[in-house]
Amino acid sequence: MGPRLSPWGTSGAVAVAAVVAACAPGAAAASQRVEAERMHVSHGAGHVVRDAGASGRRALLLDGGGTARASVRVRASSRLTVVVRARACAGAPQLVVAVDGARVLTRRVTGRGWSAASPATSIGAGRRRITLRLANPHRARGCRRGVRVDRLDLAPRPKAAAKARWIPPPNTTWQWQLTTPVDLSVDAQLFDIDLFDNAASVVAALHSRGRHVACYLDAGTFEPGRPDSGDFPAAVVGKELPDWPGEHWLDVRRLDVLGPVIERRLDLCRQKGFDAVEPDNVDAYANDSGFPLIADDQLRFNRFLATAAHARGLSVGLKNDLDQAAALEPAFDWALNEQCFQYHECDRLQPFVRAHKAVFVAEYELDTASFCPAARQAGLMAMRKQLSLDAWRETCW
Repeated sequence: MGPRLSPWGTSGAVAVAAVVAACAPGAAAASQRVEAERMHVSHGAGHVVRDAGASGRRALLLDGGGTARASVRVRASSRLTVVVRARACAGAPQLVVAVDGARVLTRRVTGRGWSAASPATSIGAGRRRITLRLANPHRARGCRRGVRVDRLDLAPRPKAAAKARWIPPPNTTWQWQLTTPVDLSVDAQLFDIDLFDNAASVVAALHSRGRHVACYLDAGTFEPGRPDSGDFPAAVVGKELPDWPGEHWLDVRRLDVLGPVIERRLDLCRQKGFDAVEPDNVDAYANDSGFPLIADDQLRFNRFLATAAHARGLSVGLKNDLDQAAALEPAFDWALNEQCFQYHECDRLQPFVRAHKAVFVAEYELDTASFCPAARQAGLMAMRKQLSLDAWRETCW
């Protein structure tokens, strides 16, 4: 039986297999298309409607809390475009697009005319699962919010047009300073500094000296003194960290709330000219966070961080979270750990070493003589720092 067609205001459900059509058959890197009305739609998420302005004269109306999904074999790295328009209703519906479970786009759809929405990131070649959903499907001023989706287009990106992100080689020398002003004279190839406390001019000054720069930001915890602290609702703020008064764990399951805030922080990182990002506190599931988090919650959140950073041309480091290092190594470009020598757990960083990725280690209490020989042998770029993370350091290289 074919899909059920409904006029704009009626209800219905459709669950049909996604069909991908090549727009230019025979071309080596032809565009691909998914007609939205052929996506699989979960119960209550939406239905197919007649629409003279849509390709095929049909569109998918999303107006519920479920998802529409398609499994697509992408032939080449491509730019994804979703062609959408909004239902006439007070309050703009918010469309969320995810690829392989990681959100790549959050977009408020405001116009009744067809418009194109595209993530900044490319969709890599291979079998990909693309999902669409509404973040705010509830009623607004007497009518139910909704988005009509015409189609999903996948246009191959020319390889020459893609700018490669900078990834630190395994033997990169580094400096980690979260105080200000940053000591620009330190001899290091990579500087890891605070996102909010440093202006773009600091990043530019380091670049002029031939340095690369990573932005430090808290991803899994709430800090009351940050410029965007008001963007975190109380419902996602959990228990206080024992050693950091005022800092609280976040509910990493709530990507609908945290995702846009983190994406804006990554946008700022890119705007200031940073080359990489160090997202901190990404192991809430292993701590007393105040939320019933499990390992899969953390994996989903951390992979979202990596995808969002890559979408902005930033390399990204996995901070601590050693129990998940092996699972997350493919998604992250480098790793940073604190005190793995003190706690005898540096062996868990070997997945990054074996993948020829840089691993940075900071020790606070051990003398360099007690860990530097082992660090050099294991391929780790280690140094001793003070807990204040000021400019002082003693290195192993």
